[in-house]
Amino acid sequence: MKVGVVTFPGSLDDVDAQRAVRLGGNEAVALWHGDHDLKGVDAVVLPGGFSYGDYLRCGAISRFSPVMTEVIEAAGRGMPVLGICNGFQVLCESHLLPGALIRNQRQKFLCLDQPLRIESNRTAWTSAYDEGQEVVIALKNGEGAFVADEETLDRLEGEGQVVARYLGENPNGSLRDIAGISNERGNVVGLMPHPEHSVEDLTGTGTDGLGFFTSLAAAVLA
Repeated sequence: MKVGVVTFPGSLDDVDAQRAVRLGGNEAVALWHGDHDLKGVDAVVLPGGFSYGDYLRCGAISRFSPVMTEVIEAAGRGMPVLGICNGFQVLCESHLLPGALIRNQRQKFLCLDQPLRIESNRTAWTSAYDEGQEVVIALKNGEGAFVADEETLDRLEGEGQVVARYLGENPNGSLRDIAGISNERGNVVGLMPHPEHSVEDLTGTGTDGLGFFTSLAAAVLA
C-alpha cells in the first residue's frame, strides 16, 4: 500500500512515521501541507510534532491546510487515516473525530514508556492486535488529555470506538483513561501515544507499535 505521511510546519515525527510505514511493509509517500494533492495514496498518517508551533490551539491551524481538505474528503470516502499525537489533535480540530485534547493534568510535558490495552481491533489500524492485548508504546505530549462531554464518552464506549486505553496510572488525565479513539466506520483513528517510536528492538520500547502499520494491508485485503 502507498501510505502518505503529511509534513506540516513544525512536524517532528514525519520521518519516523515514514520509516514505520516501510517497516510495516508499505510504501511511504511524503505529502506537503500546502498541496491539494494526496498523490494517489491508499492511506494517510498525520504525524506528531508541533504543527504551526501549536499557536492558537494544537492542530487548530493545521486543520485549514490545503492538504487537509483532501484528507477530510478522502476519509469520508473510507480512506484509512491515522493521527498520532499532534495528528490526533488535528483530527479532532477537523471534526473527523469527536472530543478535544487539552493540557496534561499535571501541566507538564511527559515522555515515558506507556502500557496500553488495545480495546478494539476492528479498525483499519488495529486489526493486527488481539482485542484486550496489552502493549507498551512510547508516549510524549504536553496536551494529551482527551476530553469530551458525557454523552460523547458514553457513545464512544457503547459503539466500541475506544481503540486504546491507558493501563496503570493515567499519565495525562484523559477521561476514562482513553488513549485513542476511532470514528464509527473505523477508518479514522486518533492515538496519543507514538507507535512509530515502538517498531524496532534496537531503539525505543520494542516493536509493540508495529501492528498499527502492518494492520493496513490486512484491512485492505480483507
